[in-house]
Amino acid sequence: MMSRVRVLYLSAVALMSLVLVSLGGCGDPGTGPIDVKWDRVSCERCRMVLSDRKHSAQVRVQEADGRSRVYRFDDIGCAVIWLEDNAWRDDPATEIWVTDWRSGEWIDARTATWITGRVTPMEYGLGAQSEPAAGGLDYAQAKEHIFEVERRFNVHGGQLDPVQDHDHDHSH
Repeated sequence: MMSRVRVLYLSAVALMSLVLVSLGGCGDPGTGPIDVKWDRVSCERCRMVLSDRKHSAQVRVQEADGRSRVYRFDDIGCAVIWLEDNAWRDDPATEIWVTDWRSGEWIDARTATWITGRVTPMEYGLGAQSEPAAGGLDYAQAKEHIFEVERRFNVHGGQLDPVQDHDHDHSH
């Protein structure tokens, strides 16, 4: 009798283990945005913590082994500039997701309408929405806006170049 109870117990443990393993594999469907642990994960580009739920972005890329990987960003500007330096930027399988500036819902960045003049974490000033809007930008125009902001305001290390400092005479 003891061995029968033991067999039933071991069978139940094996069945529970199988259920747990199969449930664990269902977490990431391999497409679409993933849940963000707000105020705990950092932007892939600038390392700022993601806390703005209405101007964040995610990029999902397909890796060589067939799996996908998701990178998170605090601002679409960081995502676009980061993506520009990576080989999968033109891959049609690369997904770019952003939060709608009004609802915080994840939407496709390439089909979104982009509104200028928003206050965003890295000051690129773009908010995404799923509906068209007067004066709204498409994705290509939004990218150009981001690159222009980057050219005008984010000249990294430019202050270290003595050739650029023509207005100040440093002789004493």
